[in-house]
Amino acid sequence: MTADTALSTPLLVMDRIEKSFPGVKALTNVSLDLRAGELLALVGETGAGKSTLIKVLSGAHLPDAGSILIDGEPIRISSPLDAQNAGIAVIYQDFNLVPTLTARENIFLGRERTRGGFCTPARERAEALELFARMNVQIDPEARCRDLSVAQQQVCEIAKALSVDARIIVMDEPSAVLTSQEVDNLFAIIRELKSQGIGIIYISHRLEEVFRIAERATVLRDGEQIGTYDVKDLDRESLIEMMVGRKVENEFPKVRAEIGEERLVVSGIGRGDAVKDVSFSVRRGEVLGITGLVGAGRTELARLIFGADRADRGSISLDGEELRVRSPLDAIRSGICLLTEDRKQQGLVLGLPARENFALPNLSHWSGMTFINQSAERGAFARFIRSLRIALSSQEQFAKNLSGGNQQKLVLAKWLQSNSEVIIMDEPTRGIDVGAKYEIYLLINDLAARGKSIIMISSELPEVLGMSDRILVMHDGRISGEVTDVAGATQEQIMTVAVGQGQRRRKGNHSR
Repeated sequence: MTADTALSTPLLVMDRIEKSFPGVKALTNVSLDLRAGELLALVGETGAGKSTLIKVLSGAHLPDAGSILIDGEPIRISSPLDAQNAGIAVIYQDFNLVPTLTARENIFLGRERTRGGFCTPARERAEALELFARMNVQIDPEARCRDLSVAQQQVCEIAKALSVDARIIVMDEPSAVLTSQEVDNLFAIIRELKSQGIGIIYISHRLEEVFRIAERATVLRDGEQIGTYDVKDLDRESLIEMMVGRKVENEFPKVRAEIGEERLVVSGIGRGDAVKDVSFSVRRGEVLGITGLVGAGRTELARLIFGADRADRGSISLDGEELRVRSPLDAIRSGICLLTEDRKQQGLVLGLPARENFALPNLSHWSGMTFINQSAERGAFARFIRSLRIALSSQEQFAKNLSGGNQQKLVLAKWLQSNSEVIIMDEPTRGIDVGAKYEIYLLINDLAARGKSIIMISSELPEVLGMSDRILVMHDGRISGEVTDVAGATQEQIMTVAVGQGQRRRKGNHSR
């Protein structure tokens, strides 16, 4: 960014924004400014006010106080259409695309190019190709969105924004489900957009991305603005401290539990080409990390162990007894649980209260011949609300209204009530802020100390290295390497194995 750009009138100013809901002050005197050609990171814990601030900018909420200026001129945004007409576009983590429509049709949906009252697909196709060319990507405009990768769908969302001449683009957790290569491609697109003078507000819980792509960062905490800082003047520790309001001595508070005998033994398990003859074991009190690139077979392996998919071959035993796991019910009865990668779609029934989600796999604990003892059910849930520190307005609060961290705690509570002994966590901290991550890590420590066996599947290499007693690396459906000396391992070494460039086993005593 040139000195002239830095000194020019900001593209966007949100000045002293305030917003309240019944019983909640969501934003208090929050301000930010965005320059043309800049990426401003907006960071804070869940509940800090980021989403509310963006909804004010997008016209979904009207502010109680404050003003918005574009190019120095005050503007009133009272609806999403006002925001669109002002050149503002928001790309949410859950894309707003119709899967059965083509990329072209999604880009121009509701704004179809017409001539004489008839749509002109040829004109739309030409414009879509021009939009993709602006981002240096190649996508077939006639491909249906359901057939596109997540990264390609994201490009379609950006193209939609560009098609309405957006000058301000908000990206909400844009990299949450992307591979490392797709993130690199996304950042290349962002750099291209910035070179065209587009200002970008980037929301992410992945702080390494903030340091990689942002010029400045605005920090929110409890609905208030802590400050806006040049990223080059920050480090990870200071940024976390501002976000959570306390000094975090150790981002990964690993406590080594006493590791005992083998509990879960997986032998030669496989399904088609997704999982190929995988064998490993997990011990009492051990946190076994499993990592690898997206598509390596990690989630597929977890689903086989949990009985969500039927294995073609291999066996599973627990405490020396071979199991017949033909369904999740078999796994649950055997003491195996799975915190799924997609907690919203597969781990919870979002339209049900938190209490009912907690009770679903545990109804037999409180039911007689006909009726459920709801008093006992509520009492059991109340104990987990206290012990796991689940933030709820009441037990009847709908699961969909909980933060990501509290949704994850709710899933964990229902499995702990079922007395699971082997806990499989697939991406346990995805989309969760640093404060909630820390609490999940403390829960993992507590579970290990109680003798539970934990399989932690994660794409976050610092997390795997920081919280595991032992690490398995998967590539192309197989275990391509094992790390027993976790303290002596590096991200680079693990990544080398993950991409299939060699097998590595670091020796060490993992039965501490």
